[in-house]
Amino acid sequence: MGSSQGSAQGSATSEVAEDGMTSCNTGVHQCSFPMYVVKVSDFLEMEGIPEPHQVLRRKGLLHEWQPSMFVIFVSHQWLGNGSPDPSGQQMTVLRHALQAWIDGSMKVDIDLMRTFGEQSYATTSYERVASAYLFLDWFAIPQLTERTDGVNDDATKSDTARAVQSIPAYVESCDMFVALVPDLVHSDTGLQCNYSTWLSRGWCRAELWCRLLSNREDTRVVLIFSDREALYIMPMDWQRSLIADGLFTVESDRTVVMKLGERALRSKIEHLDRWGPLTDYRFHLAQEPRLLSQQQGGFSLQGFLRHFGFPSLHDAVKHESGMTGMLCAIVAGDGDIVQTLVKHGADVNARVSGLGHLGYSDSLTLLMVAAYNAQDPKILSTLIMSQADPNIACVSESGSLVTASWLASQPGHVQVLLEKKADFGASPPLTGAVGVSTASTVKAFLEARCDPCTVSPNGFGPMYSVSFFGRGNPDAPAILQMLLSSRGDANARATPRGLLYKECLRARVSAALWGLEGCTVYQRQMASLPGATALSIAAVMGDQRLVRLLLEHDAEHIANDRGDTPEDLARAAGHTDLLPILSTFYV
Repeated sequence: MGSSQGSAQGSATSEVAEDGMTSCNTGVHQCSFPMYVVKVSDFLEMEGIPEPHQVLRRKGLLHEWQPSMFVIFVSHQWLGNGSPDPSGQQMTVLRHALQAWIDGSMKVDIDLMRTFGEQSYATTSYERVASAYLFLDWFAIPQLTERTDGVNDDATKSDTARAVQSIPAYVESCDMFVALVPDLVHSDTGLQCNYSTWLSRGWCRAELWCRLLSNREDTRVVLIFSDREALYIMPMDWQRSLIADGLFTVESDRTVVMKLGERALRSKIEHLDRWGPLTDYRFHLAQEPRLLSQQQGGFSLQGFLRHFGFPSLHDAVKHESGMTGMLCAIVAGDGDIVQTLVKHGADVNARVSGLGHLGYSDSLTLLMVAAYNAQDPKILSTLIMSQADPNIACVSESGSLVTASWLASQPGHVQVLLEKKADFGASPPLTGAVGVSTASTVKAFLEARCDPCTVSPNGFGPMYSVSFFGRGNPDAPAILQMLLSSRGDANARATPRGLLYKECLRARVSAALWGLEGCTVYQRQMASLPGATALSIAAVMGDQRLVRLLLEHDAEHIANDRGDTPEDLARAAGHTDLLPILSTFYV
């Protein structure tokens, strides 16, 4: 499967209800096989290659899930055809990370895009990890292999098949969700396995959706990149990761897993409809067609008002915090309703507020939301024809001037913005696009003569942005290759200015006091930025793909302003897998 699957153990035989179901939870998804977990304390004592379900069961190390347990679900991509971790590297990273949470030497950070100047976010229940239990497919599911049969295989009705079918229910039952995504190599294919490849797997996306769309109070997802780096996932990462577009080892799984995602989404919408908040309800309702790969738009005005719960046209037109009528129409992809609302007085240049937890920062314009939400270019065209200004900017907390061009996510967006006279010179759009957009979108910007060497007023530019923000982007290597082919300078050193430089200085104080190893992820990355090259940034981010590519293009081992070399930065962030690569290329 290439990702997490199910769980198992407890007594020698499983008590299954007469209808073939076993209640491992009281959630949305069917649980057809008991959920088995391992104590964190027992896992920390293990070494080397992980042992399978049958062995752990004989040793008495498996426990059947109980409601009183604090359980951590571990999602991961398999590193071998017959074993999830043939060399034990993944499990070593997980053990070190769990121990670091227990002893307080590591905490989960928010990604750099959301953390700037803001450190007051809810923390993870570290105090519960020591007494917690782990769900890991290899431990929990009997006779598990990287499957060659689909989840619908009716021929066997085996415990393994029933456990695999129960994965969404297992996710719902867990109190914490961890994606184990260190940058490692698959032992049989020789391909890199990392965050972007994990995020591309259809089953991994299903697990992610089941977690984030569950009705639990805490639905956050923790990404473990190394034993010194753990971050909460960005909302946009899952919103752009449609199950329908995921990769499946068994093609017949696609339809089945899409139905699981649909069930999770609709359950979430029903829950929000009943309990609120209204903003979240309208957002998920508007997203539903796109997330489920269904046709968007087509509302009558009255149907639109009724669907999104607006008492009147006046309520849909007025601007307020949360999901306004205009935002509902844009996210639902209905250009006709957009035009109707504008005709009745809606502000086409309004700025959003109250959507930060959904991935949309305060002060973004409606046009920016349409671009970032990957709407059809026709929606952007409709907004601009309705007098939306493509050159309105918002100033990020790091001092970047963000425009709709920065957030373009399709080549068609670039074409529309060009046709509508967007100014690509005022705020270089490549800086925003290269980290999170597609290679075809970046190509369109380059064809529009955007220069990869042009930096923003705060000193941040495309060559740094692709390394900082491209870790979850499967197109990042292709994007970097295009930048380099367009005369991007692999050895240009970052010179942050203004607010960004002040934040770097603040982080360097922490680094001076505690060392880079003792800093938070955010502090480490910010302290490393002044004087850093693209290679240094890729090293501190642990991105093997970009490190190799930069070295192949003669990137030099240049120290940053603190005197840290790329090797120093990789070591400080726990990305020791990069050290042999950096030393091999270093002459």
